[in-house]
Amino acid sequence: MNEPPASPPRPPPAAEESPVPIQVVMPRIGFSARWRAYLITGLLVTAPAVFTFYVAWVVIRFVDSRAAGLIPPVYNPNTYLPFSIPGIGVLVLLALLTLIGMVTTGYLGRVITRTTDRMLARVPFVRAIYGATKQVMETILSTNSTTFRQVVLIEYPRREMWSVGFMTGSVRTRLRGQDEEMVNVFLPSTPNPAMGYLMFVPRRDVIVLDLPVEDGIKLVMSGGIVSPSWLREHVALPDGTSGSEPGPALPSRTPQRGRRAS
Repeated sequence: MNEPPASPPRPPPAAEESPVPIQVVMPRIGFSARWRAYLITGLLVTAPAVFTFYVAWVVIRFVDSRAAGLIPPVYNPNTYLPFSIPGIGVLVLLALLTLIGMVTTGYLGRVITRTTDRMLARVPFVRAIYGATKQVMETILSTNSTTFRQVVLIEYPRREMWSVGFMTGSVRTRLRGQDEEMVNVFLPSTPNPAMGYLMFVPRRDVIVLDLPVEDGIKLVMSGGIVSPSWLREHVALPDGTSGSEPGPALPSRTPQRGRRAS
């Protein structure tokens, strides 16, 4: 019988290599860097609260210095205390305004108000200030008021340069022989949004942002420091352009945060 051929000898198993430990070297943060980070964090936490309390304190002291004098010394608690109680003048002012509101809602108060309006309307210089102030206050304090309706973008002061404004209304006017709907846009200044410019812009040239009015005011007051993350990248116009003239299309993945005023 023929014997089967012997199989070749197997090579010895290779020795397993032991894994080399990987050491992660973390950068050391110096004391000055940590102190600076802690200091900035502390400022970010305390600065808004301190500024708010400071403004409130200044307003309360200003009102107290004027309105507290309306209280007779006999009924003024500051007469009997070695220190002054803050806020008494504010309470007096609120009570006085409430009393005036109660009186003017009655028949006699309405008669007095109408008579005062007619008298002031006859004074040339005073009637302009009184009428404008009254109209603004009625608009702001009205329960159904929409003073700042929407946050918008307009091309100002030149093309390809956008400014943030607030839509306050619309009006139809005749320009260049054609009827055209214009949008009232209040363009505030930074950091004081109470001052700015009133512009009448064609509705087709106004971009309405998907942004609450409160966030728009924060954006203006902070000079762009406090802004939504999508606005820090860019604002996508509905037609993929940047203005009324054709421009490069924005990426399709860009969220559509802006729309034309309708």
